Amino acid sequence: MLLEIFSLLLLGMIAGTFAGLLGIGGGIIIVPILVWIFSNNVEIPTAHLMHVAIGTTLATIVITSLSSIIAHHRHQAVQWSIFWRLTPGTIIGAALGAIIAKTLPSETLRIIFAIFILIVSVQLSFLTPPAPYRQLPSRLGIGIVGTLIGSLSALVGIGGGSLTVPFLVWCNIPIRNAIGTSAACGFPIAISGAIGFIATGWHVSELPAWTSGYIYWPAFLAIVPSSLLFAQLGAKLTHTIPVNTLKKFFAVFLALVGFKMLLEF
Repeated sequence: MLLEIFSLLLLGMIAGTFAGLLGIGGGIIIVPILVWIFSNNVEIPTAHLMHVAIGTTLATIVITSLSSIIAHHRHQAVQWSIFWRLTPGTIIGAALGAIIAKTLPSETLRIIFAIFILIVSVQLSFLTPPAPYRQLPSRLGIGIVGTLIGSLSALVGIGGGSLTVPFLVWCNIPIRNAIGTSAACGFPIAISGAIGFIATGWHVSELPAWTSGYIYWPAFLAIVPSSLLFAQLGAKLTHTIPVNTLKKFFAVFLALVGFKMLLEF
């Protein structure tokens, strides 16, 4: 039990730092480590393992993203006009993603998660400078993009930063503003997705005590305090590290996690 608590606290520190640093919700780190912790320490049926990991992660992102938003807002890095244009689509998409996840086996979700972050890593590594005339799409276009981001984010348990940041950079939004705005977008995605995972897992009887649907509250309570503190640290680092270093660091990080998850099969 002590090892489990220590692992979850450490996980919160690492996830919080990355959440603030890269504009992600921390899900790319939290999901695979929760799968490992749950597999060894918590009596969660294998058929529901990935669902509980994703649902719990989305619940933690609700809180962590708030801390990250505050820090980025202080540095004037959040473009709120973009946030409000993306939000309706991300909320709808996240709800759809939670419903889709319910229909998929746990192992399928793990494969989707691993392949997804490898694709994002490659895309970000070879991202050429955007055409100088490129701008954000129309209201309909950005609504469609927001829905896709929300759906994929809830499906794999992330705050959407690994999708939102590259999209905004592609549209000529400066990387630091892209990270700050992405951090803000993670909040509605996480709320909608977490509610969806509570609803879709509500009548699953095989889950352990202290769960609401697919959210395991002991893990949530252990991760959140440390992630809140370290999200502030990560956000500060964003404004001191060179832009190209940020991009390379993000890409390498995603690749390592993706390969690790694929090697588990």
